[in-house]
Amino acid sequence: MKKIYCLLFLVSLVACQKKNKHQEVNELFQSDITLLVEKVAKLKYSVQADSTEAQIQRQFIEAHQSFKKVEMISEYYSPAVAKSINGPAIPEFEENDNVTVSPEGFQVIEELVFPKYNKESKKELLKELGILSSNLIRLEKVSNSNELTDAHVFDAMRLEVYRIITLGITGFDSPVVLNSLPEASVSLETIEKYYRVYLENKTVSNAQQVLNILEKGKKYLKTNNNFNAFDRAYFIKEILNPLSKGLFKTQSELGFPLMKEQRGLKVTAQTLFDKDAFDAEAFSGFPDYITTTEKITLGKKLFNDPILSGNNTRSCASCHHAEKAFTDGLERAVSLDGKSMIQRNTPTLANIAFQRAFFADSRVSYLEDQAIAVIKNENEMHGSLDKSAKEIQKKEDYVKEFKKAFPKGEINEFTIKNALASYIRSLSHYDSKFDAFMQNKTTFTADEKAGFNLFAGKAKCATCHFIPLTNGTVPPNFNKSESEILGVPNKNKKLDGDLGKFVITQASIHKNSFKTPTIRNIALTAPYMHNGVYKTLEEVIDFYNEGGGIGLGFEVPNQTLPEDKLNLSDKEKQQLIIFMKTLTDKKYLN
Repeated sequence: MKKIYCLLFLVSLVACQKKNKHQEVNELFQSDITLLVEKVAKLKYSVQADSTEAQIQRQFIEAHQSFKKVEMISEYYSPAVAKSINGPAIPEFEENDNVTVSPEGFQVIEELVFPKYNKESKKELLKELGILSSNLIRLEKVSNSNELTDAHVFDAMRLEVYRIITLGITGFDSPVVLNSLPEASVSLETIEKYYRVYLENKTVSNAQQVLNILEKGKKYLKTNNNFNAFDRAYFIKEILNPLSKGLFKTQSELGFPLMKEQRGLKVTAQTLFDKDAFDAEAFSGFPDYITTTEKITLGKKLFNDPILSGNNTRSCASCHHAEKAFTDGLERAVSLDGKSMIQRNTPTLANIAFQRAFFADSRVSYLEDQAIAVIKNENEMHGSLDKSAKEIQKKEDYVKEFKKAFPKGEINEFTIKNALASYIRSLSHYDSKFDAFMQNKTTFTADEKAGFNLFAGKAKCATCHFIPLTNGTVPPNFNKSESEILGVPNKNKKLDGDLGKFVITQASIHKNSFKTPTIRNIALTAPYMHNGVYKTLEEVIDFYNEGGGIGLGFEVPNQTLPEDKLNLSDKEKQQLIIFMKTLTDKKYLN
């Protein structure tokens, strides 16, 4: 009997103990998953019952907004499952398995329900809803094993703010309905719900300030709900940037440590637009690749030395001119033999380090490998690093500099390519008017601001050229660089014959697929596209405004660029260009 009383006492003692804050957050998260499951089941029933189009569309919107309540934690702990629930509605190639995977989830369903619901697609719609329901069951199961910590919750909250900026208010994950603004409000409500958990019995100096920002954000979204007219510049600068700063400060005050992992976007960044918010080293991949001042100095010298080419006539700098943001201003460079042209347009090297793939066809993953590929290419430099290493070993100045850069003083293929890549990584530092604007160090003109709002809104530029890198490296984790099929013409106004990434993967979805490049310093890097077909930004914008290759009348069945016309006015086109000119780094302005 005594043992039973002791056992009851222990049980009651445990029950009376207060839950950890992250446990409370997890319970809220689990509750929201249950609500999401119910919303999707309700949508599925309406489709089965042949409800009205309006009712089915309304229930889709409610279900997708319910996903926004679980997005923060599910994306953080179960990104693969979250992607199957709300990933882009385009097929994906699994390179390890050499298979093409069909898209699934809300964005696929969205295209079946909007802008018009056709009952002929009922069977397909029910199939997709069945897949979605199965993925939600997966989410429930994997979420039961989540080991939340308070530090992780705050990390997830800040990443959700960045997700709102980059994928939310730009329309990336609501591409047809453009219900992004109400969904952003749900995301803010969820951040607030979790944040308030940590205020219970705690004194936090900036708590009220953070709550006021959240309230201000929700009110602004409610009263400014026109997607095309929404002032994203104001919303980011006055609400979302202060919010991520506020969350960072609260985390510090509560004593929750920052993550120790090295990321593309530094864990110490308080906003997405902080000076040096991105870590080029985190994109390089290997500890022995680390950049040093000595490697940069050596790499710059090698970059400008024709000793790396087969006939000692061409250096890296021959095709990458500093005053043109390390491009050459040509449609395509002349090959080493002086007779033909290199296959593709010379890309900028400025800010190139912030990518997960290199070359237009994404064939290498590291800058070191890019350097080797260019040097060995018979049309570009036709060199041999082994041969170059032997020549360099004969030069006293190089021997001294290699000893400074590398502890053992080796002069070989690795040290040459690492020194070159280190120099190229050193070219990746943002310092444009756009960055100063987002850091509250300068103001925009009315046209510059309107151009940014078009870029991140109506013109849909930011759904591929993600803010703030403006390349295809996907936020907020920045772990993958995307390619797109645009249907780019050649100079004869026919679909360009370059098959792009398809040559590497042999996957049909990659025909005419090219990596999304940065548009930082774009005013200096004409001509444009992988083949240099467009000489001006006006021509580029006209191409997108028409809906890409399909809009021009080409057969591009796998085009990933939406084929709908953007309906930009002449003034809007000019405002876009005016904004893009603010992306020029100061070091290139003179």
